[in-house]
Amino acid sequence: MNHNIFEPQESLKQWVKCYWNLESDLENTPRKNTIVPDGTMKLIFHYGDTYKHHINDKESIVLPRCFLIGQLTKPYVVEPLGTTGSFVVRFQPNGFLPFANIAIKEIQNTAVPLHQLFGNDGDKIGEQILNANSTSQRITLIETFLLERLTEKNVIDSIVNATIDTIIEANGQFSVNELSEKNNINRRQLTRKFSSTIGLSPKQLSKTIRIQNALKSLLNNEVTSLTDLAYKNEYFDQAHFIKDFKEFTGLTPKAFYGNDLKMSLIFDSKD
Repeated sequence: MNHNIFEPQESLKQWVKCYWNLESDLENTPRKNTIVPDGTMKLIFHYGDTYKHHINDKESIVLPRCFLIGQLTKPYVVEPLGTTGSFVVRFQPNGFLPFANIAIKEIQNTAVPLHQLFGNDGDKIGEQILNANSTSQRITLIETFLLERLTEKNVIDSIVNATIDTIIEANGQFSVNELSEKNNINRRQLTRKFSSTIGLSPKQLSKTIRIQNALKSLLNNEVTSLTDLAYKNEYFDQAHFIKDFKEFTGLTPKAFYGNDLKMSLIFDSKD
């Protein structure tokens, strides 16, 4: 599998975390990939064959070629339907808000076609990116598209910004009460601001960041036991860690650790 990451230009870094592309033939792509929530929304363009999303053990849908995936709160299982060629725009946790014309909270765990987001302009940029000859050309196209729509640069609430920074810097090891006290805001008000801005509550984002940190430690072999991993990430006990782990990956830590196929597309960067 060929996987590369690219940084956005300076004027978009507040909103876009990175771009990445993935290319692989069917034989070298795991039959199923579990995408684990990471606290970000993504625009996805399948210039190769598309993917199927397994809603559960009995239901599945074929994903569009071009779509936005809303904030994930649970594992999202996908299956390649042929040769993979994917270009992805990964936004900051609060980065899609300036471009949204729909309620972000309402599209959790949902693939939203570009036409629904941007009308005919969405169809046009999708076609251009699918027909582009290189990743650099795709980046130029999407950056031009986003910059044309970035008319309000101060739409993100400063308290939400500060709280996101605190959660990330602390690897998710902050309670909502601590966050609201730190920013001198009522807990319910903070949750409401968060939900409308990034599509998650502060508690959901904290849990997501903490499990991602634990997963990175696990995949990079930075711990010698699952017990150490749980305590390193300040879970109450191993049972608490296992409960959260299954919520976000669909597997126990032991099963996840032993299944290379489930690890293939979890991380698009090592930051």
